[in-house]
Amino acid sequence: MFKGSYVALVTPFKDGRIDEKAFRKLIEFHIDNGTDGLLPCGCTGEAATMTMSEQKRLIKITAEISDRRIPVLAGTGSNSTPEATELTSYARKAGCDGALIITPYYNKPTPEGQYRHYAEIAKKVDIPIMLYNVPSRTGISLLPSTVARLSKIDNIVAIKEAAGSVQQVMDILSLCDIIVMSGDDSMTLPFMSVGAAGVVSVAANIIPARVHDLVRACLDGEAEESRRIHYEIMDLCRAMFIETNPIPVKTALGMMGMVNEEWRLPLCEMGRENKAKLKQVLKKYGLV
Repeated sequence: MFKGSYVALVTPFKDGRIDEKAFRKLIEFHIDNGTDGLLPCGCTGEAATMTMSEQKRLIKITAEISDRRIPVLAGTGSNSTPEATELTSYARKAGCDGALIITPYYNKPTPEGQYRHYAEIAKKVDIPIMLYNVPSRTGISLLPSTVARLSKIDNIVAIKEAAGSVQQVMDILSLCDIIVMSGDDSMTLPFMSVGAAGVVSVAANIIPARVHDLVRACLDGEAEESRRIHYEIMDLCRAMFIETNPIPVKTALGMMGMVNEEWRLPLCEMGRENKAKLKQVLKKYGLV
């Protein structure tokens, strides 16, 4: 199941509340344009600023609209094990196909604490689990040895790897047969060249078909085509991170007329210079 191009969905807001109408349109946009899976309530979806009831609502909406047309991988992580367990349990009841669970942030558990966190959730909720390693946000990394240990638990089947290291991916795959998904658009091709199965993508919010094509070319062994697409979209992928994600991608979607340019504090609108740079990149790709 965890293969291809999954989109880390933005969460549209309108006057401080979730814009469900715009969110529904985004889901249909992705289904129409070849996205292989949907991820609501991740970092790109500003889950850290939403209440648990809002996260549950988005998870439910995504599962209902998808209606099994493409898989739904719900973001259910927290630095509180009971809270992550509750969200993961809700995702299962809502009909999601899996749960993406970020490493506990801020409290920085030891490798043993990380293991117990994931093992506890996996024991209590029978749903396929994708680990999520993103040390730039959490302040701590999942060691390949911890990943290998966790992979022995039946329903821990994949990892979204966003440490930016090809060596990390190689070390994980040398120790176990867990599915690896890139968590960084710029690293999709390098990661897939050593065995990753796809990407959980930010850029797919605005170019779903091209991200899908890149991943499909990699999976099909079309090396020349995958390199061509990688370099074709490279500038756009970089532009998605000229400020903190999801500020640039939501700004881009706003310029494309798909969502309001609205965030939840402490995130805010782009600086004027960076916004002008982003607009030039979007013009280059014919998106505005």
